[in-house]
Amino acid sequence: MAPLINQGSWWLQMIITHHLTPALFTISLLILAILCYKFTFSTTPNGAPSLPPGPRGLPIVGYLPFLGHDLHKQFTNLARSYGPIFKLQVGSKVHVVINTLDLAKTVVRDQDEIFANRKPSIAAATSTYGGQDIVWSNSNSYWRNLRKILVQEVLSNKSLEACQSYRRDEVRKTIKKVYDKIGTAIDINEISFSTEANVLTSIIWENTSAELGAKDSNLVGELQMIVSEIVELVSQPNISDLFPNLAWLDLQGVERKMKKKLKQLDRIFTSIIDDRIKFKSKRSNDATEHERNKDFIQILLDLMEEKKATSLNITQIKALLVDIMVAGTETTTTLIEWAMAEIMQDVNVMKRVQEELEEIVGLNNIVEESHLPKLQYLDAVIKETFRLHPVVPFLIPRSPTQSCTVGSYTVPKGCIVFLNVWAIQRDPENWDNPLEFKPERFLENKWDYVGNNLKFFPFGSGRRLCPGVSLAEKMQMYVLATLLHSFDWALPKGEEHDLSDKFGITLKKRKPLIAIPSQRLPNVNLYM
Repeated sequence: MAPLINQGSWWLQMIITHHLTPALFTISLLILAILCYKFTFSTTPNGAPSLPPGPRGLPIVGYLPFLGHDLHKQFTNLARSYGPIFKLQVGSKVHVVINTLDLAKTVVRDQDEIFANRKPSIAAATSTYGGQDIVWSNSNSYWRNLRKILVQEVLSNKSLEACQSYRRDEVRKTIKKVYDKIGTAIDINEISFSTEANVLTSIIWENTSAELGAKDSNLVGELQMIVSEIVELVSQPNISDLFPNLAWLDLQGVERKMKKKLKQLDRIFTSIIDDRIKFKSKRSNDATEHERNKDFIQILLDLMEEKKATSLNITQIKALLVDIMVAGTETTTTLIEWAMAEIMQDVNVMKRVQEELEEIVGLNNIVEESHLPKLQYLDAVIKETFRLHPVVPFLIPRSPTQSCTVGSYTVPKGCIVFLNVWAIQRDPENWDNPLEFKPERFLENKWDYVGNNLKFFPFGSGRRLCPGVSLAEKMQMYVLATLLHSFDWALPKGEEHDLSDKFGITLKKRKPLIAIPSQRLPNVNLYM
């Protein structure tokens, strides 16, 4: 067992970072011990299989003191010692970690309905108005209705096709923005986020974008700050989640901070919705024009006005907007940064990507969405990036509605289940030379993002598959193709390639990718 105090200890880092004295923490744990002195052992009903094996922890706190910062690597190493499914007692919560394709199949296919529920952290629930969104709500009629609205009304092929011009306009603005900074260092994550956020805001509330822009010209910058802080808070381990009887103390201030972030985001959403309601009343006489120019906000508000049993209220609309803005920007921008880092590190990959772009798009043209289906090698590069650097390394945790059997062990009702997709997609049983960045492996067979082959399922699988796959796939390809076709890229002088990661609910580069663009296309008018 690892020593209690070490540089990688989450326990020690939490005390230091959040200014909790060991005395205060000890007192808090004693209060917990008095309130609920319970231990969870490998006990199961008579005749039922035992709980999965796992490392022993300490009384009350369980394995908490031994958790490091890079949980994806630590859990993968623990699987080598305890097997493909193991459990951890962390505080008062049982966590089960699944590390192989076969066992993942049991969860997302064979027993998908049982494992379709969530158990959101305090930060996640707070950020989504009490879990009224798609990502964190349980699998019930409300969730099914919300998902149906998002998939059929908002993210349908028809809706995505209708807003193609928004994506084109924002990507072209990005080309000009980068061109104006040629020869200077650019933060790839920042430029990607800006593009994605502008696309999403255009798609969501295009009809009031001019009025909103006049009121708040720094909207995208503010959104980026709020979104990054929300993701950071959701990623942060919270004592209140592990010891619910201490939640009222909010020892780390996570709930308080998240309420503040949500209030900022809510102010933006309220402003947008109020503007839209006023905007609609001004144009009520022009029904034809109104129908032709519906955006996401208008679709949702129209559904609300129908006053059916399946209608949404304002709070539920806002919770859905949180999903679209936070998940929509975070996953795409993180993937683009990883892909650029991998491509820039390998001259041969960069050369092949740009040769394909030159052949399909041409040096006298800029990338259009019509080119994207033909960019097979770039598609393979993106999928290989997702394989090695899954943006959500454990996907969103699941919680079974009843005790069940997985891999000859009992997984208890209400525990928290992690699918270690990071380990599965690097497993030598599934992939040859799994640590090598080799896009060609995705040219050999047909692969998709919907989890049909569980060797590769970065967006999940089954009924909890990410509903935004189609938009994410389109945007990450479009932005990457544009950046790589319009510009050549190099690291700043003296900088070295760095592919180290930083664990959280999303797996980010530890060191931001800063790169210097130079003009690649001969016609300067293509940049204007």
